[in-house]
Amino acid sequence: MNEQAPRRPSKPYRRPKKDPVRLLAFEALRAVDERAAYANLVLPPLLKKARENSGFEARDAALATELVYGTLRRQGTYDAIISACVDRPLREVDPPVLDVLALGAHQLLGTRIPTHAAVSASVELARVVLGDGRAKFVNAVLRKISRDDLDTWLQRVAPPYDEDAEDHLAVVHSHPRWVVSALWDALGGGRAGIEDLLEADNERPEVTLVARPGRSTADELLDVLGEDSGLPGRWSPYAVRLTEGGEPGALDAVREGRAGVQDEGSQLVAIALANASLEGSDTRWLDGCAGPGGKAALLAALAAGRGASLLAAEKQPHRARLVARALAGNPGPYQVIAADGTRPPWVPGSFDRVLVDVPCTGLGALRRRPEARWRRRPEDLEGFAPLQRGLLREAFHAVRVGGVVGYATCSPHPAETKAVVEDVLRGRGGPAVEAEWVDARPLMPGVPALGDGPDVQLWPHLHGTDAMYLALLRRTA
Repeated sequence: MNEQAPRRPSKPYRRPKKDPVRLLAFEALRAVDERAAYANLVLPPLLKKARENSGFEARDAALATELVYGTLRRQGTYDAIISACVDRPLREVDPPVLDVLALGAHQLLGTRIPTHAAVSASVELARVVLGDGRAKFVNAVLRKISRDDLDTWLQRVAPPYDEDAEDHLAVVHSHPRWVVSALWDALGGGRAGIEDLLEADNERPEVTLVARPGRSTADELLDVLGEDSGLPGRWSPYAVRLTEGGEPGALDAVREGRAGVQDEGSQLVAIALANASLEGSDTRWLDGCAGPGGKAALLAALAAGRGASLLAAEKQPHRARLVARALAGNPGPYQVIAADGTRPPWVPGSFDRVLVDVPCTGLGALRRRPEARWRRRPEDLEGFAPLQRGLLREAFHAVRVGGVVGYATCSPHPAETKAVVEDVLRGRGGPAVEAEWVDARPLMPGVPALGDGPDVQLWPHLHGTDAMYLALLRRTA
């Protein structure tokens, strides 16, 4: 009678370890995917809750933020690498599994987290949120990814530049191909410029404050922040850039509404409109697309310093409430209303200065909203065009003869910038408007590389701002 070999004792079941940082990052990514939420809106309340309930420290919040934004920015690159490591199309992999894999890939290829720690932490996360079975799949894929560094993977999964330049740039710099093409057309030039722009889109943007004139100053903010936490703005006299240790909410001026968070490009647009020369009255200003309120708050402060008033209009009531919150405490006269700028309630010709920062694809703010690059489609350009033309046309009706209209948008795409202005001036899609261009470049003193004018296009890689566009036009009849 043969004796059976003794059975090895099975390993006791071990509960997965819950890592609050990675759980929070996963929760944020699921909200972005499932609810079409934006990370900059989802993450702050999650971090606040974690600080209150889980004892999150500053370094925990910093890591969670890097994991979320880094994963979203590099999603296209990581998808290409993950695809090379699985035996099925990515569309057949459950989205929660892909989120865990992308988080793991970012830790392996985009951070200094040691390989063993990145893999084990990701597998533990998978056990918690996916179960042991799918955690084994995650482990196998991440171990394949961990065998090479990012440069080696890119050589493997990106087509050579000489064979397909746009697809190469799309994979290497993690942008949809059509966005690469659109940005390249807008920028012009050769390979170096577009690569610099795409790289800038993948960098973590600085947090920039605006000191609202008459209520605070940049020097005041810098004094409070100190040399270790604050730097002067590059171009705007009201701007202060936060360094790694800076926290906007810790400043009394921000809590009191005397200062706010606002990209320096956005500040420059408002300042240029306010400083454009006028003949005659200069007492009534209009922000026709005021939400969420950054430009409106700066315009209101500038207007108050000259004895002028601002009407801030926003179509969506909840965004109008954000505008009202941003303007609260402004010393000068202002009014906030919920109104559609294409069907305005105000009397035509009653304003001296009008700004319309129109809805757009947001291709100029991909640093701040990295998920937008994966949501937008080329057809979105056509979808926004009628609204953009309509808002600009009504802005001309709102301004008096001799007054100035500022057309702004956070997109560098020609279909959303100069083409819209020229369509309105030439009467495409509606009656022609009689107006002349105002050179916006002298109204941004010290800012380099503003092009041939008279309009201005700002760029992340050249100016450190969002890719804001501004056209200034004076109504002539």
